[in-house]
Amino acid sequence: MVLVSGIMALATAHAQSPAPSAARSVASPSVTLPSVAVPGFWDPNRRPERPDVTRLPMQIRFATTDDFPPFSFRDENGRPAGFNVDIARAICTELAITCTLEVTAFDQLVPALAEGKADAAIAGIAVTPATREVLDFSDRYFRSPARFVARRADGVSDVSPDAVASRKVAVVAGTAHEAYLHDFFAEAAVRGFPTPEAAREALQKGEVDLLFGDGVQLALWLNGTSSANCCAFVGGPFTESLYFGEGMGIAVKPGNEALRQSLNYALARLWEQGVYTDLYLRWFPISVY
Repeated sequence: MVLVSGIMALATAHAQSPAPSAARSVASPSVTLPSVAVPGFWDPNRRPERPDVTRLPMQIRFATTDDFPPFSFRDENGRPAGFNVDIARAICTELAITCTLEVTAFDQLVPALAEGKADAAIAGIAVTPATREVLDFSDRYFRSPARFVARRADGVSDVSPDAVASRKVAVVAGTAHEAYLHDFFAEAAVRGFPTPEAAREALQKGEVDLLFGDGVQLALWLNGTSSANCCAFVGGPFTESLYFGEGMGIAVKPGNEALRQSLNYALARLWEQGVYTDLYLRWFPISVY
């Protein structure tokens, strides 16, 4: 177990032609930095009330996992690290409350909350109708959009349905991303592959013109050595909830409204103060947006 103090400085240390405009809705508002777009999920006109910390426990016990990079994993010293971990630390700093962070297997997160072994789970739990039946969630703090990737040498910039209609597009078969292509890019030559690795290899070899998939996975690949700087994102993010989900929230036990509201307040403050932007840029040097 790692102790995370509410006065600690931030450490340096498994959620998957768009004709209707909603099918290409982009997380908004956002901050645009030099060639980097940082998503924002908080309405500037809606400011959560400052919580009464006396209604909170003496400490917040966060649970996370260690197998979900770059959100939560163990660093070279074996300590929990990642975007989720830093968000939890920043929340505790904002609320000026002591917190603990315990690494738990993903399938044990819901039991840990139900049995009172943890107060909040920040582990990339997707907000869905099914999870809402057993958990309450904070406001959304992240969403992984779908993105197109093309080879740099090809100079592709237009990924409208008309432009993509003349191209071969790789996608992982049987996924929501494949379903989205069939529904909104029906004229494209969609080629399904068994794994993300196979789809990426096909793009690198020039067997396809574009690759469509999860923005986070693709950003990690683009930023890694295996891509050999071959490719880049093209076009904007696709965030249709029906296909790609509502995003991630911090899960709490149903009915724990005081904690949920406190988390919402802290998250909104992290956005207003630029802390969220700093953490996003640290963990996503190639923005998924």
